[in-house]
Amino acid sequence: MTPARAPRADAVRNRKKILDAAREQITLNGPDAGMDEIAAAAGVAVGTLYRHFPTKTDLVAAVLAEYSGRIADDVEAARRRAAEGARALEEITGFLARVVEATATNHAVKAAAGTLGAHLDPDVELRARTALEELIAVAIADGDVHADVGVDDIYLLISTAPTSQPSAHRSRWLTLVLTGLTTHTRTGRA
Repeated sequence: MTPARAPRADAVRNRKKILDAAREQITLNGPDAGMDEIAAAAGVAVGTLYRHFPTKTDLVAAVLAEYSGRIADDVEAARRRAAEGARALEEITGFLARVVEATATNHAVKAAAGTLGAHLDPDVELRARTALEELIAVAIADGDVHADVGVDDIYLLISTAPTSQPSAHRSRWLTLVLTGLTTHTRTGRA
């Protein structure tokens, strides 16, 4: 068996350009973004795009995988910081804020994925779920988060975030949902 060759540098560059263009075009045009328009925005021939991504579903799945990988990396980093002494509640709060902001700029990509049938990589989802479970457990042990809060609650909150609203509304949403998660009472209007 011959060992697999590393991709050529130009192929790696083209793939990155295609993914960047796809993310941009799907954000602008949603699931209706055309493969021809994505290729043009990437500055590559349509054939090059199809060599990397044989179908639009494959392309959207790759963009979504990139996005979900960043989310998993983020929550794993938050878990590490909590293990090193950072307050778990602050890490959960920061994670929620970052996910909601990222989703606000990528909601068209997520809508396109749902329309085209692209799904999250189960390994990436498991990484994120495991790290978030551990982070929540630390916050519960610290007495900062209600004992009945779990990962599915966080996912539910994220799925209902006002990602199409202005940043100030997203910030207010976070203030309000933290009241339901935490054992601390809210004072005043944050």
